[in-house]
Amino acid sequence: METLGSSLVSRLWFEASKRLQITPIKRTFDYKYMAMRDIEFIEKKFSMSKKAKYPYLHRDISWLHFNGRVLQEAKDKSVPLLTRVQFLAIFSSNLDEYFKVRIGQMRNLIRIGKKTKKELGFDPKGTLKQIHSIVNEQQEEFSRIFMEEIVPGLRKYKINLVRRLEMNKEQMDFVENYFHDKMLPYIQPVLLVKNKIRPFLNNASLYLSIMMKEKHKPTSPTQYAIVNIPSDILPRFIELPTQSKRKDVIMLDDIVRQTVSWMFPGYDIIDTYSIKLTRDADLYIDDEFSGDLIEKIKNSLSKRNVGPASRLVYDRNMPKHF
Repeated sequence: METLGSSLVSRLWFEASKRLQITPIKRTFDYKYMAMRDIEFIEKKFSMSKKAKYPYLHRDISWLHFNGRVLQEAKDKSVPLLTRVQFLAIFSSNLDEYFKVRIGQMRNLIRIGKKTKKELGFDPKGTLKQIHSIVNEQQEEFSRIFMEEIVPGLRKYKINLVRRLEMNKEQMDFVENYFHDKMLPYIQPVLLVKNKIRPFLNNASLYLSIMMKEKHKPTSPTQYAIVNIPSDILPRFIELPTQSKRKDVIMLDDIVRQTVSWMFPGYDIIDTYSIKLTRDADLYIDDEFSGDLIEKIKNSLSKRNVGPASRLVYDRNMPKHF
């Protein structure tokens, strides 16, 4: 499925709130049982024991388990559907900020000398590997909850998420007009040419990566392109016209997919995949005591959106060569 970010589920929550009534959560928790369950999971996952030299969980690993608790709330079927969507939005937003701030620092620690590493008390490379393992598991669970529980749950309230191949003629005409009237000024298609054209991907922005071939030339080499999904300007969900009483909505991603052949008229589109790049946005201030600290902070803040990449989220069905 496509990349799902906080903007997606937040917008879905807004649309759903028009039809669903939020009710307060009334539950009791067995905190002692939940704490013991977490301890058992951590010991099993990381082979921790009381005899370990540092029998503590690294703070970045611990934070991921905290965010996992947020995901548990989204998974809990006793929670109202609309509130579960909110928890998905919180989980995704938290994870974006985590990769912006924490992962860049962890990668910097991997590059330090052996003597300094010994003083850390933990292995940065091993910790980063654990982080990736946990995050991948959580992202898969996120996708499962959304597609297998949230989307079917919304259908019960006559809110239907339509994919582009499911649109009828009236909806396809609407999408075409929407593209020309509202989306076209913000679309930036770029044909990728090796060693010549290398576009800069904006921090936390969504893109559609495209695999295609020249028309009437089946033996021609595969070409690649990229198109931005202007979710920072347009709503992530667009309401489609329908003759029934239900509310049909389509993702902005699918509208771009539907219209991508118009952007590259000389090519046959083979496949498309959503991607999202997160950049290191931590503040790096080497010396806090000399010079103007406020000016240093300003300079560091101005570079938050152009830092090195810290995470690339992509469609799990994307082939390895892509």
